[in-house]
This record gives sequence, structure tokens and C-alpha cells, in this order.
Amino acid sequence: MFLGLEWYWWLVIAAVLAVSLPLKVKFMKWWGRRQQEKKNAKHGKWGDEDD
Repeated sequence: MFLGLEWYWWLVIAAVLAVSLPLKVKFMKWWGRRQQEKKNAKHGKWGDEDD
């Protein structure tokens, strides 16, 4: 088969990718929201004011 792997290994690889990509997208959205919340929480505290 292609690159020396049997057909069932390609199914396993495809299944792993099909599960991991949506999880990665979900994690990246959560991480972005978390970073934004941390940034907003710091705003207005003493020492961080840029007025």
C-alpha cells in the first residue's frame, strides 16, 4: 500500500485526525476567550493604567 502502510492503518490515521481537528479548534477558541478575559481583568488595576 501507500508508504508501506496497510489500508486499515490509513483508516486509523483518518479517524484520529477526524477527532483531533475539531478538538483543536474548540481548544483554540477556549484559549482565546481565556486570554481575553485575563486581559480584561487586568485593565483598570493600579500600575496598569495608561492614561
